[in-house]
Amino acid sequence: MFRTALRNVLAHKARLLMTVLAVMLGVAFVSGTLVFTNTISEAYQKSSAKGFGQVDVAVEAELQEDRGDTVGKRAELTQALLDESAKVPGAASAIGVVNGFTAIADKDGKLIGGGFQSQGGNYWGAKDPRYPLVSGRTPRGEGEVLIDSETAQRAGYEVGDTVRISVDGPVLDPKITGVFTTDDGNVAAGGSLALFDTATAQRLFGKAGTYDQIDVKAKAGVSQTALEAELDKALPKDTVETTTGQELADSQAEAISASMSGLKQGLLVFAGIALFVGTFIIANTFTMLVAQRTKELALLRAVGASRRQVTRSVLIEAFVVGVVAAVTGLAVGVGIGAGLRSLMGSLGATVPDGPLVITPGTVLAALAVGVLVTMLAAWLPGRRAAKIPPVAAMSSLHAAATTKSLVLRNTLGALFSAVGIAVVLAATTMSGSDGQAPMGIGAVLLIIGVFILTPLLSRPLIAAAAPVLRVFGVSGKLARQNSVRNPRRTAATASALMIGLTLITGMTVMAGSVQKAIDKMASSAIRADYVVSMANGNELSPDVERKLGQVDGVTATSPLRNAPSRIDGETEYLTGVTGGTITELTDLKVDSGAFTVAGPRVVVDDTTAASHGWQAGSRFTVSYEDGEKQQLTVAGVYEGNEMIHGIILDNAVLSPHQTDPADMQVMVKTADGASSATKDELEKALGSNPAIRVQDKKDLSDEIAQMFTLMLNMLYGLLAMAVLVAVLGVINTLAMSVFERSQEIGMLRAIGLDRKGIKRMVRLESLVISLFGGVLGIGLGVFFGWAAGELLGTSLPTYELVLPWARMAVFLLLAAAVGVLAALWPARRAARLNMLSAIKAE
Repeated sequence: MFRTALRNVLAHKARLLMTVLAVMLGVAFVSGTLVFTNTISEAYQKSSAKGFGQVDVAVEAELQEDRGDTVGKRAELTQALLDESAKVPGAASAIGVVNGFTAIADKDGKLIGGGFQSQGGNYWGAKDPRYPLVSGRTPRGEGEVLIDSETAQRAGYEVGDTVRISVDGPVLDPKITGVFTTDDGNVAAGGSLALFDTATAQRLFGKAGTYDQIDVKAKAGVSQTALEAELDKALPKDTVETTTGQELADSQAEAISASMSGLKQGLLVFAGIALFVGTFIIANTFTMLVAQRTKELALLRAVGASRRQVTRSVLIEAFVVGVVAAVTGLAVGVGIGAGLRSLMGSLGATVPDGPLVITPGTVLAALAVGVLVTMLAAWLPGRRAAKIPPVAAMSSLHAAATTKSLVLRNTLGALFSAVGIAVVLAATTMSGSDGQAPMGIGAVLLIIGVFILTPLLSRPLIAAAAPVLRVFGVSGKLARQNSVRNPRRTAATASALMIGLTLITGMTVMAGSVQKAIDKMASSAIRADYVVSMANGNELSPDVERKLGQVDGVTATSPLRNAPSRIDGETEYLTGVTGGTITELTDLKVDSGAFTVAGPRVVVDDTTAASHGWQAGSRFTVSYEDGEKQQLTVAGVYEGNEMIHGIILDNAVLSPHQTDPADMQVMVKTADGASSATKDELEKALGSNPAIRVQDKKDLSDEIAQMFTLMLNMLYGLLAMAVLVAVLGVINTLAMSVFERSQEIGMLRAIGLDRKGIKRMVRLESLVISLFGGVLGIGLGVFFGWAAGELLGTSLPTYELVLPWARMAVFLLLAAAVGVLAALWPARRAARLNMLSAIKAE
């Protein structure tokens, strides 16, 4: 039986090629994802480990917990703590570390790096061991700075050049006095690092006389744990906490792995989809191969082969195919991993140097996925073939499915579909994250149900195409009949395309609807002409609002300032605004009371009010971060949204209780409204700062649209894998269908149907099957998009369903194109059949 199985594999090489390709693509995606993420993760981990080479123990300020009416604060690392750390037994030296956001502009004035990766810090003393100088000297005063060698190379800066730098808002134009090298992970990832002398860094980052961290280096022969123990004895436990350099490196490695896991899981999901789609192709292939060899298998049964041996022979074929596909897919996957890494570099993302990582786990995963998927897909056709009695098989009495099996299949499909729809509809009534898991389960059940019911659905849906197919005469009529001749095969072929289009359509519906909801929210909640913020989402200096208020034509400004507080024993964040102008800049719907923000009178969003049981006129006591308490009155309750929510009070009340006030955004209203000239004036007033964004409502909308467009394009690219596998499935099905119908095609040629008619028949059959899958996929995608939108609408009040008719038409045309392209080779092969040889074929 083993030799027989191998012979069958070699005898049907061409027919199994598509199956090998389908499995190979899925395996390549899985192994490529693992190679890529493992390579990037290890490169970052090694780079970060180097960055901790000068740190044996790090001393950090401990954050006190919020308790009672007290807002927790972070203790300060003073010069006295630094001096004490340097004196402990076993310490060779101690360095005070100061850091904060620092944006560096290139020579065109544009921000270098990805905002959040733009950092600044201090250069310690005359020779900082953390940052070896490549050229130049150490900085002195606010007018001098060091930059890292990667940034200098990317922007073309040299020692002696003047560079534009932004630190929390204000713009500086210091001179570059030196260039240094660093193993900092942010720089390796494409960010930038600027260093000032310690006193300047402390002043710029608002940390006069204090440090963010103290790095202690151990003497030769002293372990990190021994030094940590000495520091724990000498330093106050309630003020600081110590961590060894190894623990920092391990923690950084875990953080990198965690950040990469999201990317890895996302890519593996799409690999899984490609494999799931490929499963239909494999099952189809083996079903047809087994059907073509029914008499051969029956003869084996007649000469003594058992059912198990027949099933085993089919599984051996699947095993050989799976191994070949897995090995090939692994090799292709390694190339994909290397290609993705190179692609990141070409897109401007800098990745630390390191070798391509191919772990034993990646190899085992590739082999396991390829072999298991193929064997599982082939098991059912093999088992079905083994059950056929030898006499019935030789007489071809097994060909038609029994009524009982059809009823059972349709009942099971209807049950799965009904339960899936019910679960999805139930999930739409839930709120937020509570409904995500049920909706996912319901979606899977519904897709399985529709797949089981696809043979039943194929007849009426394909019959609907009959009027159009009549236009093509005999070829059209034959194509329709061929499409419904074997509903199970048609269903399996169409389902592969259906799954890909379901995901694409659902995501497109969701993205378009969310985009419109956010646009509507921005236009309805904000009256301001401009919103000013930092490019990396950091806080703005209060100077920004003052400078904007001095620009000619600006009629009103208000910052949005966040601050923690304690209310009823819980932490609540307050939003400070300019009480006299906030109503000119926002247009929030008030449910009760009045939108009055002045003195102790505040307004509260409906969610916060409901959680505390407040209404207009309610009073409550707030404990600010400096420990002071005040009684506030709820003047009104408004409808909150994602952009503006929480407790809003006047900055005149809030700011005196803040040690370091900073703004998240500044809203600006101008006399002439939004225009390019006004925007230029505002940007000039801020010193043409590359780190600060001045955005009108259209800019905000375009930014959101760009984010969704980028996300959708990535998803389309990844789902193209599933569509490609579906194309292979259609080609495979048609090719084998042509082989099975050789005699029939020969008879058609003999009675007068020409080669063009044969080609047209096969192409129309392929087109009908593909459009059938496309209609099902788009229909399911719209349903899932609507359901997910209903769930999202609980947290996004402005959400409304938007159906992208133009894109759905494109998706349907895509399905038609898949059918036309997939039929090219099978149609040509059918037309070239010799009619006499075909008529004599069994």
